Amino acid sequence: MEPGNGTQISEFLLLGISQALELQSLMFGLFLSMYLITVFGNLVIILAVSSDSHLHTPMYFFLCNLSLVDICFTSTTIPKMLWNIQTQSKAITYEGCLTQMYFYILFALLDSFILTVMAYDRFVAIRHPLHYMVIMNPRFCGLLVLVSWVMCSLHSLLESLMVLRLSFCSDLEIPHFFCELNQVLQLACSDTFLNNIVMYFSAGLLGVGPLAGILYSYSKILSSIRGIPSAQGKYKAFSTCASHLSVVSLFYSTILGVYLSSAASQNAQSSATASVMYTVVTPMLNPFIYSLRNKDIKKALQRLLGW
Repeated sequence: MEPGNGTQISEFLLLGISQALELQSLMFGLFLSMYLITVFGNLVIILAVSSDSHLHTPMYFFLCNLSLVDICFTSTTIPKMLWNIQTQSKAITYEGCLTQMYFYILFALLDSFILTVMAYDRFVAIRHPLHYMVIMNPRFCGLLVLVSWVMCSLHSLLESLMVLRLSFCSDLEIPHFFCELNQVLQLACSDTFLNNIVMYFSAGLLGVGPLAGILYSYSKILSSIRGIPSAQGKYKAFSTCASHLSVVSLFYSTILGVYLSSAASQNAQSSATASVMYTVVTPMLNPFIYSLRNKDIKKALQRLLGW
């Protein structure tokens, strides 16, 4: 792959969130703490579910997958950013940039797909409680997760291969703390029309599609809950969805906020700062949402920690 000046691409420069040197130490400590909390919190969820036989159900199987994806999602961007801050280097190799972009797209999509699968699980549990274990059998649950991985991997591979066909200009500075697809495309000297078509089409299909599935599932769930005669029954049915609904709201509201703010301000640095919300903050908060709002997880954590 050759850039516009005919020389081999060696590296990109990630400009990060802030150029102020006095903020570097503060940012390093803050993001390191957030990253460690994210990894530890999600690992605890995985260990708690794995160690408690009472939690070997479809809902918690999907929760473990969500926790694993959140760990991987955060790990695609934050360790490199921390390394750049620590070494005062902004460089990332061309191959490293494409690799980071591939895994970022993969795990961002997987987050959305797993949340959609979890919404379907709650839909079946409330709409068809007598047939729940028959429908959501282990083989079907594994198939749902496998299909999600395959679809997201193929799409991420497509986007990466589309970037490989481009030539780049000499100015390879990315005003972000990771290699985001849109920022990389803006550096290309060659025509990116086809790349943009694929990017926006896939964003509509693979981004809006899962959200539409979640909204449809919850519309059916809410209609079923309204049909429950007792208030206690309504509360019990809704409580099984509360944690998932909170995570979905947090995930999609932060993404929507990022893209609305970036579209309004047209400021790359503001976009990079806002991206911290769904790349770092949301994966960090997910374990707390599930552990604080879920009695089964609380009990499993107490048994795991020996409290």
